[in-house]
Amino acid sequence: MSSIVIGSMSRLMSMARRNVFVAFATVFVLFAAGACGGGGGGGGAAAGGSADASPSIVQKAHDAKKLVIGVKADQPGVGLRTPDGSFTGFDIDVAKYVAKQLGVDPQNITFKETVSSNREAFLQQGQVDMVVASYSITDERKQKVSFAGPYFIAGQDLLVRADDTKLTGPKALNGKKLCSVVGSTPAQNIKNNYAKDVQLQEERTYSACVDRVLSGQLDAITTDNIILAGYAAQHPGKLKLVGQTFSTEKYGIGLRKDDQQGRKAVDDALQKMFSDGSWMAAVQANFGSAGLAVPNPPSLERY
Repeated sequence: MSSIVIGSMSRLMSMARRNVFVAFATVFVLFAAGACGGGGGGGGAAAGGSADASPSIVQKAHDAKKLVIGVKADQPGVGLRTPDGSFTGFDIDVAKYVAKQLGVDPQNITFKETVSSNREAFLQQGQVDMVVASYSITDERKQKVSFAGPYFIAGQDLLVRADDTKLTGPKALNGKKLCSVVGSTPAQNIKNNYAKDVQLQEERTYSACVDRVLSGQLDAITTDNIILAGYAAQHPGKLKLVGQTFSTEKYGIGLRKDDQQGRKAVDDALQKMFSDGSWMAAVQANFGSAGLAVPNPPSLERY
């Protein structure tokens, strides 16, 4: 009898040990699967560019004390790379001021050339932390990125050869060859609203458009007046602004979509630039010689 009891107890203890082991193994597997799932989810968020994938520009500026800023490199007065590799222009001055307010000194800024067609992609991919590149705020672009600003209000205009007396405005462009850049909206605005028979030509940069107008291959370039004024100043006696603006272009600073903390901080920096005189000084330094009337600072559109 005692041997039967002892044998039963032994079997029960053996089963209990096995059950404990199975339970422990199950918990371990579930924990490991959860950890892997969390890692996979993080990777997916980063790949998809979700709001949680990257820190706010405010946090990056605070932690790294460095920023990568997308700017134009071929727009005199706005964003131009000089022969020594440095950048000058109004957008550069704005970018440096905002970065300083975020805690990043000018020497710790890396300026990265961006063109109109890749500004959203650069922000989404994390190649740049913000874009200050004559970047017009539009509802369509707000679906992909966030905007602080506006920090300047420009107007669409035309740049033509200095001896051209026939192109006096957008309605005179029917049958003419008009240049703008890939990813920009001004040329299509003319075709849709002013001259349906205009022949649109696209180039990667405005400087390429300028070369083709100077050579006589194309008749005009269209974009914002302050950009065109810079090119006219570069080629005195050869190019001129028509001087009839026909749109309102609100320049904003592009940020990663849904970076609300960053958008507020950059708006605050811009407001300070408006109020302390730095904005007006930058406008006069970059556009005063181009003959453009110096405007007042715009009102920020916080959202």
